[in-house]
Amino acid sequence: MTVNELFAKLHEAAADPRGQMDRYLAQGRKVVLCAPVYTPEELIHSMGFVPMGAWGGDMELRRAKEYFPAFLCSIVQSILELGMDGAYEGASAIVIPSLCDTLKTLGENWKYAVPSIRFIPMTYPQNRKPEYGVKFTRAGYERVIRDLTELGGSFDNDSLAASGAVYNRHNAAMRRLDEVLAKHPEVTAQQRSDAFKSAFFMLKEEHTALIEELVAALEQQAPAAGKTPILISGILADAPGFNEILDDLNMHIVADDLAAQSRQYRTDVPGGSDALTALARKFANMDNCSVLYNQDKPRIQWIVDTAKARGAKGVLVVMTKFCDPEEFDYALIRKACRNAGIPVTMVEVDRQIVHFEQARTNIETFRDMLNL
Repeated sequence: MTVNELFAKLHEAAADPRGQMDRYLAQGRKVVLCAPVYTPEELIHSMGFVPMGAWGGDMELRRAKEYFPAFLCSIVQSILELGMDGAYEGASAIVIPSLCDTLKTLGENWKYAVPSIRFIPMTYPQNRKPEYGVKFTRAGYERVIRDLTELGGSFDNDSLAASGAVYNRHNAAMRRLDEVLAKHPEVTAQQRSDAFKSAFFMLKEEHTALIEELVAALEQQAPAAGKTPILISGILADAPGFNEILDDLNMHIVADDLAAQSRQYRTDVPGGSDALTALARKFANMDNCSVLYNQDKPRIQWIVDTAKARGAKGVLVVMTKFCDPEEFDYALIRKACRNAGIPVTMVEVDRQIVHFEQARTNIETFRDMLNL
């Protein structure tokens, strides 16, 4: 397939998660929903289920307000809204990690708001790196195994090791894609978003094959004329209206620090005879994310270093409204970027936003400043 044909196929999956779910259900597969951010997909995959991302969607929130106050993250609220509206019907369960306060409340409310889809908690430790943190994470995975076994899944060490290899290969493909996209400004922000978002709604074996083919095709394609290079940071930036602004203003994402994009693929499952402990060590090895506790906040310097390495003229922070972990980090990001001589700006986004004209004005002003 050509580059455009591959992007079209990825867009099809990214734009129609319900269609993807129905396809797997029609094959007789059981689907388990995976809420943000680091749900152990390898474990779910190894037990014979199809892991399916549940990151909500752009919509007006109505029924979720029966359970949540208005000042909570709209990503989480939209997940519950979709669940209450029946958008996830057919799924066997939803696994919800405990990595922020709002996600913790999602699980408790899900049990009552969407009783037809089983809620499975995944409780992560704050101090994940010491050996006791690894043991705590492993115990959390054991709880998930028990719940999935009750739904017909079967666990064994070799299957988990094999799934870890599948996911490590996918991680490598996505990291390579990120590197290649930095050299191809002709790829639009929407196409980039589709390439990453589609991964949540496809079996990783299928998605890896498409991404590897896309990388090979891009490496044979001569880059087009340059645009304004930026690093983009935040939880997600998948709204078509938002990406349209970046494309209209000739902004080129040369790197991202998005929880829904590259942050997912930085850390592989390490080797080891005990596959479940190895998966717990993967979580212990993760860094550079607002929802992961690090006293010294290495994420901040990572953003500065990556912006320099990729030749970004500036850093655009896409702030999900009412996301406390991201809001806390923003002051540190702004200070570090300014000390490094890297221009930085922030735009606020929300799952309920219909028109992005305020963001357009801010980003256009930022673009003009970068090109002075």
